[in-house]
Amino acid sequence: MKPRQTDFLSELASPAGSSETLTEGAVLLRGFALAEAQALVHAIEEIGAQAPFRHLVTPGGYRMSVAMTNCGRTGWVSDESGYRYDAVDLGSGTPWPPMPGLFVQLAAAAAREGGFPDYDPDACLINRYEPGSKLSLHKDKDEHDPIAPIVSVSLGLPAVFLWGGLRRADRPHRIRLESGDVVVWGGPARFIYHGVAPLAEGDHPLTGACRLNLTFRKVW
Repeated sequence: MKPRQTDFLSELASPAGSSETLTEGAVLLRGFALAEAQALVHAIEEIGAQAPFRHLVTPGGYRMSVAMTNCGRTGWVSDESGYRYDAVDLGSGTPWPPMPGLFVQLAAAAAREGGFPDYDPDACLINRYEPGSKLSLHKDKDEHDPIAPIVSVSLGLPAVFLWGGLRRADRPHRIRLESGDVVVWGGPARFIYHGVAPLAEGDHPLTGACRLNLTFRKVW
């Protein structure tokens, strides 16, 4: 299906199965992960049992409102020393759990749909949003591969995705993401500023009172 270019992106979601070009190199795939949603949540639970969710601390000493864990060959970490990737879970001193085959297949399929074939992610950051949790506008710049896309999968409660520009000062569009939606951005869109508005309260049959987000990265 050819992506549909939108002139204005609002909190009104398009039908599942549709796709929207956000900008060159970025596409929103509505409902792309719906069929695998239950299996994805089950896999997240298994990963969380091995590498528990935790609230990371930023270099400035700020406790992040979003709880996080990782799986894959490396994982994203943050503490007073800075932001970085590490093959070892700093909490346990052991390697991160391997990335499930289902994760790899879904990420590669979404990347291919977004125009990025042969995608092989090193890391999957798993974020858990509770009501009030948010992610401030930022760009992902700790990866050594500046072209390979970020693949972001939404599960559970809906969220408002903030899609900005190449400058922090650019006013972001507000995009409502439903469970199963996938956003892919890379190439010329790789360093777009983005974030998540504070999560509203709710109850979802898949995840209860929270939202889960898988963010795949090609680090090396």
